[in-house]
Amino acid sequence: MADIGTLNTLTVLRKGSYGVILDGGPSGDVLLPLREAPEDCKPGDTIEVFVYVDSDDTVMATAQRPLAMAGEFALMKVLSLTEYGAFLDWGLKKNLLVPFSEQNGAMIAGRSYLVHVYLDRHSGRAVASARLDKFLDRTPADYGPRQQVDLLVGEHTDIGYKAIVNQRHWGVLHDADVFQPLRYGQRLTGYIKKVRDDGKIDLVLQPPGYAKVEGIAGELLGKIKAAGGFIAVTDKSPPEKIYALFGVSKKVFKQAVSALYRERLITIEADGLRLT
Repeated sequence: MADIGTLNTLTVLRKGSYGVILDGGPSGDVLLPLREAPEDCKPGDTIEVFVYVDSDDTVMATAQRPLAMAGEFALMKVLSLTEYGAFLDWGLKKNLLVPFSEQNGAMIAGRSYLVHVYLDRHSGRAVASARLDKFLDRTPADYGPRQQVDLLVGEHTDIGYKAIVNQRHWGVLHDADVFQPLRYGQRLTGYIKKVRDDGKIDLVLQPPGYAKVEGIAGELLGKIKAAGGFIAVTDKSPPEKIYALFGVSKKVFKQAVSALYRERLITIEADGLRLT
């Protein structure tokens, strides 16, 4: 059986003038356009394809990969607005619908949104929802401290960046722990800092430990080491001096100093910073 909205490995039944017919089992024949099929494919061969339902309710296959499959989240751009809802650039020839009922306020053409892809139980088609909370935190967070996870950056709040953890949970990258520019919809690797008693997840972007400190904090650590273990700059130094040395604002510099101090990698003295 062909699973809609995901990758399938299907068997070639025959070649037609419009494409290759694949065996979808109970789903029936699945058409893969000829331009996307391997030239030398023949009956009995298997091909990995993404399966979807087109606007004519035909089960189709494509060799292309969408930005997100059913059950996944991704940042997608609104291409058009219609009486049915907003249509997104899904990375495929077919665009992806976000019904009005699945929007957080009216979407705007040309703007990008984080959405979740799911199968509509009535039509059987893949659609999207911007109501992310419906699809997150449905299972207890079972992460361990320092565990590596995949992150998808969401909106910035008054405490930091919300991020989707492993396509399952909301987490937070607190401003004090962020030492690099982040973009809405950016994918990157992160680490579990702590799972709180209430289930909320604190995240960091740098693996714990001296050798793995990156970003501005890592640059600061490297400069202290290169200077023999002491550098004559502190979080009270003039912003101009900090910017000349590190190319960042005083606020970002202070966050880096705080992070290194919490990790016990440096001590803060009256006239500078010293390696521990």
